[in-house]
Amino acid sequence: MLTTFQRASEIVPENLDATKWSDLEPLYRELIAREMHCGNCLRRLIMDRSELDAAASEAGSRLFINQTCHTDDDGANKAYIDFIENVEPRLKEVGFELDKKIAASPYVQDLEAGRFEVYMRSTKVGVALFRPENVAIETELAKLEQQYRQICGAMTVTFRGEEKTLPQMARYNEDTDRTTREEAWRTVADRRFRDHEKIEGLYEQMLDLRGRVAKNAGFANYRDFAHAAKRRFDYTPQMCHDYADGVEKVIVPAMRRLHAARAKGLGIAKLRPWDLAVDVKGRSPLRPFENVGQMVERTGKVFSKLDPELSGMFEVLRRPGPDGRSCLDLESRKGKAPGGYQANRDRMRLPFIFMNAAGVQRDVETMVHEAGHAFHSLLSRHDPLLMYRSDIPLEFAEVASMSMELLTHPYLDEYYGSGGDAARATRWHLEQLATMLPWIATIDQFQQWIYTTPGHTRADRHAKWLELNERFGSAADWTGLEPFLRTQWHRQMHLFGSPFYYIEYGIAQLGALQLWLAFLKDPAAAVAAYKRALGFGGSRPLPELFGEAGLKFDFGEGMIRTLWDAVEKELAHLPE
Repeated sequence: MLTTFQRASEIVPENLDATKWSDLEPLYRELIAREMHCGNCLRRLIMDRSELDAAASEAGSRLFINQTCHTDDDGANKAYIDFIENVEPRLKEVGFELDKKIAASPYVQDLEAGRFEVYMRSTKVGVALFRPENVAIETELAKLEQQYRQICGAMTVTFRGEEKTLPQMARYNEDTDRTTREEAWRTVADRRFRDHEKIEGLYEQMLDLRGRVAKNAGFANYRDFAHAAKRRFDYTPQMCHDYADGVEKVIVPAMRRLHAARAKGLGIAKLRPWDLAVDVKGRSPLRPFENVGQMVERTGKVFSKLDPELSGMFEVLRRPGPDGRSCLDLESRKGKAPGGYQANRDRMRLPFIFMNAAGVQRDVETMVHEAGHAFHSLLSRHDPLLMYRSDIPLEFAEVASMSMELLTHPYLDEYYGSGGDAARATRWHLEQLATMLPWIATIDQFQQWIYTTPGHTRADRHAKWLELNERFGSAADWTGLEPFLRTQWHRQMHLFGSPFYYIEYGIAQLGALQLWLAFLKDPAAAVAAYKRALGFGGSRPLPELFGEAGLKFDFGEGMIRTLWDAVEKELAHLPE
């Protein structure tokens, strides 16, 4: 039975207002000043610090959620800015003082090695990387990220007499009338392009600030700093290049074969960007639900078929939390930030899911994807250490989510009934992997170049993007659309708010495909391995987390080829 974990503790008063530094400061100062005389004293300090950090983390998470749900709400924006200006910098400073105190303690040797190995390794890196002068820079970066979200959240179009958000326009990408598709695509592209100067300017400010962060920390470039800051202990930038090479050799040719078959099926000489989502047989677009309520209801039925325990967790998300607030904000609306995410509320240990549903199959994939993150949060929330609950390696956290996209395939009839659309949706998802894996390589290679090429110009950046599109892009013809293609990367929000958070999706997708193959052989055993591994949270090194799920931590060409051969074998059995 899942229960709330929020409670009063010796260090965290139940009524603490963790949005105010004046309330937090004396509690942190007590921890910093606390004397230690033994290993148990150090262990208690770590646990108390974890509880206090959870309260502060949840306060920031709530403000972030409010701001992304309502980017046009001045009060929500101000509250979030106040927090990142007045609380987060001080949290980083006291966090560094505590990290130093813990890392330098003579009682570290008395901690259980297996239990605290990952914690201490990460803490020591935090001490090594911290620079006081970077705190103000990171605050400026957070404010620029908020500006990017506000710009994107304000983007709407008038299409055939109706105002629509950009996510809502996704429905027209699947329209069987090519004129409608082109009109819709151009309408969205024009709207995005209207703000391209603002977005380029923001990005260039971010590049300058990130370069200063890296230099202050003693790194030659921000790429190397970011790999260290993200605790990438188990792979190197060169291995990211190896992933890109493997994708180029194995997946890109497969994607272009699929696109050639698509052009033939549509009876056109060349695909255009608005031809990539329509059904090649002229069938009506996949419409898995009519409204968000129906999507949630049908998703609940999918999870009830997949696994009783996961089903119970999804039911928890459908109910308000102990604070009376919803765990879900799913519909697209004006003033809402783009994209989707799952956020932890660390004190009550209850996740929150955010997305922009528009009534397309991709929404189903996003829903179960974010639910997978939520399952990870719920399965690991028993751990008293905040780091192990919320600082899970992203390469494995995304296995939790991407696996759900694959493991729910057999149950898509809950959205579509028995008419064959469930098989269409399964085929569509598997075929889209041939587009997604190269896109991941494109984004990562773009960032690898950007942050290791000092002094590059805006024109250089655009030229590099076009070069990567030639290497990894689709077979679509962009003639006459070159300005849109050069700035296509503007829509990838990770580039702005989470630099170098993208290769994780590629690594995780290969892990998820391994789990999917195990599921095809023995569904119950695969789901059990999935839940067991998620229960460890971030308490094990990354390769061990993969191993607990029965997966290999391998994202080289050989693994890519093996898994794609399995995908193509499955596609051969699915009706077109």
